[in-house]
Parts: sequence; structure tokens; C-alpha cells
Amino acid sequence: MLMLYVENLKSMEILLTGSNGQLGKEWQRYLRESNKPYSAFNSKEFDITDKDKIKVILEKEDPDVFINCAAYTAVDQAEEQREQANLVNHRAVQNLAIACKERGIKFVHFSTDYVFPGKASDKDQFPKGYHEDSKPAPINYYGLTKWKGEEAIRESGCDYLIIRVSWLCGQYGKNFLKTMLRLARDRDKIKVVGDQWGSPTFAADVVRNTHVLLEKGFSGTYHITSRGITSWADFARFIFECADKNIDVQAIPTSEYPTKAERPKFSKLNTQKIESLDEIELLHWKEGTKDLTEQLKNN
Repeated sequence: MLMLYVENLKSMEILLTGSNGQLGKEWQRYLRESNKPYSAFNSKEFDITDKDKIKVILEKEDPDVFINCAAYTAVDQAEEQREQANLVNHRAVQNLAIACKERGIKFVHFSTDYVFPGKASDKDQFPKGYHEDSKPAPINYYGLTKWKGEEAIRESGCDYLIIRVSWLCGQYGKNFLKTMLRLARDRDKIKVVGDQWGSPTFAADVVRNTHVLLEKGFSGTYHITSRGITSWADFARFIFECADKNIDVQAIPTSEYPTKAERPKFSKLNTQKIESLDEIELLHWKEGTKDLTEQLKNN
């Protein structure tokens, strides 16, 4: 377990799960650099599906804020491993929320654009993306488990922040941007789906803006992603442009790239709610892509 304490006793004591994931590692970097007190656990140290473990750790750590970055994220495997996906994304989250309610702990949880139906026609109906209160209708089992987890949090009565993200990218772990850069090492032509629309979310922006919400005492559901909208194919083209790679990106329809789990054709998240708040800064997806590509070049 990684521990960090600072002298400022007025700071929020944060407990973080899923410390080895994209968001978990980004949270740790941010909290270290901001000199904030926290304790971080990976899935082996803190199995969120174990109700007894939840009780023991919360009693020992006694945090002010519980940030849950642990999740079952294998979208295609979830179609077959339904019990496990539901256990991690729904039942475990329900137990965490109830435990936070009992101890008066603020609960922060990350959800997904996949809770929405993602119909191609919704691109015209919601030109700026789905609102926080748009009607959910997941089209794959992963999305369903994440929606059930959200609902369990709300029903628990705890003080919560649910942050929905989409197309998550960051300096840690696996993601689309890093995959494109890896493929560009030995390819000059790549096929990428061109009829799925949304916006990439950059982990550093999620962490920074979520922390602003925490410091200001906000609760509820918020969308945090980049400004603007793009397709996967155009996103790939811009990644290669930023990386000075001459790669021929061939846009293909979803039908030519079959997957076990159905993918939404449109999953842009509307960010007007959070953009109306002070100290919130959302990058355009092109700005975020430039920044992250440059960062990975220098690592």
C-alpha cells in the first residue's frame, strides 16, 4: 500500500482504489504533486467485492473522501463474464456506497458514456452530446453494469460524485492513443472505424477537474470530457499528425470491425453543466491530443 501524509491537517484525507489503472495512477501523480494526503490500494490490497474488507479498511483509514477507480473494463469479455462484471461494477459499488453512507464519507465514482444508447440518429438530436439527465439505455452488458452501479450509489443515500467519461486516454496504462502510436512504429497504413462519434477524455483533465468539484463541495453527476466531437478515424489521423507520423488512416464502417459487444455509434457527453462552474477548464480534444502526444514523446 502506498501512503502519503502532509502536515496540513485541514486537507481532505483521500482513500483511492484501483491504484494501478489509468485514473488511479493519474490521481496519485496529481495528489503527490499537489502535496495532498492520500492512501492508495490496488486490487490485490483492496478487493472491493469483499464486504468485510471494505469495513476493515474504512475503519482503519477513516478517510474524508473515497475515490473509486476500480472497475471491470473489458467491454467484450463482459458479454461472457457477466457475473464478474456485475459483481465489480454494480454489487461492489453498491456495498462501497452503503459503507460510505454509514461513515459519512464522500464517495467519488467514475462511469461511462456507454450508459447511453449511442444511436447514430442521436448525433442530430443531441449535437452537443448527451446531458447528465438524458435517458440511459445501454446496448452492451458492460454499459448495463455501469448504469446499475450508478443507480446503486444514488439509492444508497451517500454524498456522491459520479463522473462520466468517454474514450479515456492518459500517460498510464493502455488506451487508443498509445495503441495508435505503437502501431505506427511498424505500419504505414491502418484501418480505423469511422462511423462512431464521440470525444476523447484525458485522464489528467478528469483528475484536476474532479478535484475542483471536491474542494468546492459539489455533489451529483457530471460529465467530464473534451470539447468538440470527432470519429475514431479522425482522432487517429490527428494523433499521427501530432506525432509527425505519415500514416494512411483508412476509415472503415463498424460492420467491418465486428466485436462481441455492440459499440455506440454516438457517445458524445454534453459538458455544459460542469463548464458553467468556476475554475473548471476543459480542453478541446485537439489540445488534449497535442499535449498528451508531446508528453509521451518526452517520457
